Amino acid sequence: MLAALANIVKIAELRQKVVFTLAMFMVFRLGTHIPVPGVNAAVIEQMFTQGNLFGLLDLFAGGALSKFSVFAMSITPYINASIIMQLLTVVVPTFESWSKEGDEGRKKITQVTRYGTVLLGFVQAIGMAFGLKAAIINPGIGSILLVAITLTAGTTFLMWLGEQITEKGIGNGISLIIFAGIVSRLPEGLYTIYQYLMAGTINIFNVVLFLVISVAMILLVIAIQQGQRRIPVQYAKRMVGRKMHGGHSTHIPLRVNQAGVIPIIFASSVLMFPVTIAQFIDIPWVKTAAGYFAWGTPLQSCLYALLIIFFTYFYTAVTMNISDMAENMKKHGGFIPGLRPGKPTAEYLDRVMTRITLAGAIFLAFIALLPNVVASATNIQGVYFGGTALLIVVGVALDTMKQIEALVLMRHYQGFMK
Repeated sequence: MLAALANIVKIAELRQKVVFTLAMFMVFRLGTHIPVPGVNAAVIEQMFTQGNLFGLLDLFAGGALSKFSVFAMSITPYINASIIMQLLTVVVPTFESWSKEGDEGRKKITQVTRYGTVLLGFVQAIGMAFGLKAAIINPGIGSILLVAITLTAGTTFLMWLGEQITEKGIGNGISLIIFAGIVSRLPEGLYTIYQYLMAGTINIFNVVLFLVISVAMILLVIAIQQGQRRIPVQYAKRMVGRKMHGGHSTHIPLRVNQAGVIPIIFASSVLMFPVTIAQFIDIPWVKTAAGYFAWGTPLQSCLYALLIIFFTYFYTAVTMNISDMAENMKKHGGFIPGLRPGKPTAEYLDRVMTRITLAGAIFLAFIALLPNVVASATNIQGVYFGGTALLIVVGVALDTMKQIEALVLMRHYQGFMK
């Protein structure tokens, strides 16, 4: 590891990219402390109780939402716009044709995603401004519009910041901004554990157990994120002019966790939305019904796991077109040994994908319910560990390390090759 860090320092281009990325992180963290004008932040902080959607959004925002800063919405509208565009690419012929046009098509999709981000951001900002009306010092149309425009501008700036990191820094900028927001909460969590330890609420055994579980889950997440089923593919030899093409072997890597963290985000949003809405409705039976869906209740945990499994299959089916994969393989003379090209190949791939997706879905459900298990086993409450945060942090760290490895290997340094 020390040799790897030494190689990063030696390569001027890589060093500049890392420095630029860290500088953008500082800009992001600075923005989380710039408050939205005309809002009483103390009232906002009182609304952040365990089990509502605000807690999940505040995790992505790195604490900016609880402070109600200009980055309060973080990059969430961009994520929503990207997911919507990804789903529309399957059903809208124009978007589908753009996705097959290479760089030019990707530029068009990116431009539409940007416009969608601004539109979704403004709608979400209006909703937040009305929902948090009690926190606005002078509630009125002018104040609500000011808050909405400020929040939308903050999200748009973060979108631009992420694109700058992708272009001039290292790694995927949008993912790294979310990564920075989650990691920034780590010192606060460590301080909370320290306070529990000093107050005698927990003992050193609880802390050691918490650390052991944390390390074990990080290793498990890495293993599942990297896990894949490799389907062997053989390409037949064919003559094109006077040259012989094909005749080589390769494989199709089918990932165990093809859907990533998206199913957890979808399931969390669906379950947390009624609880969050119920906070603004002063009707006794609504409050009682919302209590059954509070975070950690048996009903909520069961529904959470089932929704994660459902969304894992749904998102994998939408993003992976097995029929097109088999058809493209057939067009290029490829076949799976022992299977006929075309429909038999598609059925085989679909059967394999269904089985490994079940393993990935169960893993996602387990990792999402992990905070409840950790809190019960260690008696450490109020320190978020697991689920969305763990998957994002580990996934982004692995992807960024792969990009650094690629840059180092291009220059024949041995630090990452050992």
